[in-house]
This record gives sequence, structure tokens and C-alpha cells, in this order.
Amino acid sequence: MALLESGEMYLETILILSQSMTTVRAINIGEYMGFSKPSVSRAMGLLKKGGYIRVDGGGAITLTDAGREVAEKIYDRHTTITRILENLGVSHDAAVEDACKMEHYISEETFTAFRRHLECFGKNAEKEGNGKK
Repeated sequence: MALLESGEMYLETILILSQSMTTVRAINIGEYMGFSKPSVSRAMGLLKKGGYIRVDGGGAITLTDAGREVAEKIYDRHTTITRILENLGVSHDAAVEDACKMEHYISEETFTAFRRHLECFGKNAEKEGNGKK
């Protein structure tokens, strides 16, 4: 099953919530993303069918290995792109919002170049006092 942007966003959200909550449920996902209960339920059904999540009898949602792999990839893209944009002088809020859009569409080649750039120039900028953490 090929994931669309919305599926990737749901998986990333589950990952983020699981870092601060012992149990993630559909209601938590809906509140975090601002989506309705029916929308979240439908998405969880599709993600479960695709093998990206598990839902236990109590409604707790966990990522499968495949789901975690996608979620971590998207989250890594999000944080890396956010840092690059902030290093370029973009405000934190705008950088987060723009990174959320970009993370789903850039090629692996472009993302690798972004990462290389951040590793080289992000550290140099931080040493010079120009970078942001």
C-alpha cells in the first residue's frame, strides 16, 4: 500500500505522541491534528489494513515496524528541514509550517543534500554564533 501525504502525517503524529504519552488513542491523534473523529477512524482503518499500525482491544494505537520506519523518516525530514530554514533566517513558526509541507515531496537526493548542507554549514554557523538550535 503506497502512503499518501495524509497517511505519513498520521504516522508522524503517532510517533510524536508516543514520545510523550504511554498510550496513544484516536482521540489524541484527532486533537493533535485538529481532525474529526470519523476522519481519524477512517485513516486508522486504512493504516491498520496497510500494516502500519496495530490497535489493541482498548483502542491503544502502536506503530508496526513498517509504520515506525515511515514515521521516523518523515519526522527526520521535518526536523532537518526546519533547522535548515531556521538557519536561513526563517522564523520558527514559518519554518515548522513550511517543513511540514516540504517533507512529503522532496526527493531523497534533495533531502540528502539538505542534510549534508546542514552538517557542514549548520555547525559552522552555530560555532560562529549565527546558527539556531
